[in-house]
Amino acid sequence: MALEVGIVGLPSSGKSTLFQALTGSRPTGDVGMASIPDDRLTRIASVIEARKVTPAAIRVVEVRGTGPELLGNLRQVDALLVVLDGFSGTRVPDDDLETLRLELLVADRDHVERRLERVAKQAKSGEQRLRQEVTQLEQLLAHVDAGASLSDAGELPAELEPLTTKPLLAIVNGSEGIDLKLEAELAELPAEEAAAYREGESALGEVVRRLSEALDLISFFTAGEKETRAWTLERGRTAIDAAATIHTDIARGFIRCEVIRWDDLVEAGSHTEAARRGLQRLEGKTYVVQDGDVLNVRFNV
Repeated sequence: MALEVGIVGLPSSGKSTLFQALTGSRPTGDVGMASIPDDRLTRIASVIEARKVTPAAIRVVEVRGTGPELLGNLRQVDALLVVLDGFSGTRVPDDDLETLRLELLVADRDHVERRLERVAKQAKSGEQRLRQEVTQLEQLLAHVDAGASLSDAGELPAELEPLTTKPLLAIVNGSEGIDLKLEAELAELPAEEAAAYREGESALGEVVRRLSEALDLISFFTAGEKETRAWTLERGRTAIDAAATIHTDIARGFIRCEVIRWDDLVEAGSHTEAARRGLQRLEGKTYVVQDGDVLNVRFNV
């Protein structure tokens, strides 16, 4: 499943412009896909002579407004991108960030209250688990009403999915941050032409780098002539987790995993030559995948 991020911000801050810069398309709905740039993938695919090259992707969800009901649509995302107006001269980005944090807190407070009402009715059956959750939710509601965030409230009910515990990345739209208008225009150009106009990395490149740091993500690759592809994985996950990321059937039938470092594969020029040089090794389910690994999972279903 693709990494999923939500875009939020006050009116006219540039949310739709960021959406366009990330996805390369004008927003016609609230959801789009953004490819993650990775030079390593291009180099691997060139060596393998892959017929299809598929970068890892981010699913981008834009919320057109604020308020508890709209923000509640983002409870499934992995992280939040907060767009701040740094171009108009009429806003103070730090103040707007605090306003958005308060909006998220209010949305979480309403969410806890609604769940408390629902679970309290169910708990009348006398089920001990539900009665314990009612007590926990009452404590959480008091915690939020005191002005605190759910991020420092300790263990939370698994079903709660609060917004204030998600990684939050602030993006200033303007000269002190990212020129989103320019990036949105460049996103419509061919990659080489856009790169010629940029002075540094793209908006997506910077956002992905910061997301990777916030979510502690790595990238691994699968490399074949039919398709060479990049994938994201949480740092510390194992080969069986990587297999499940590719396909659940592959994880279910996992036998072993052939592992080559991406730069070793590029230098060797092929899987066969890398194996001949002793650069390829076999690993089991518990192998901890490293950033830049090229994996070939052997499986039988």
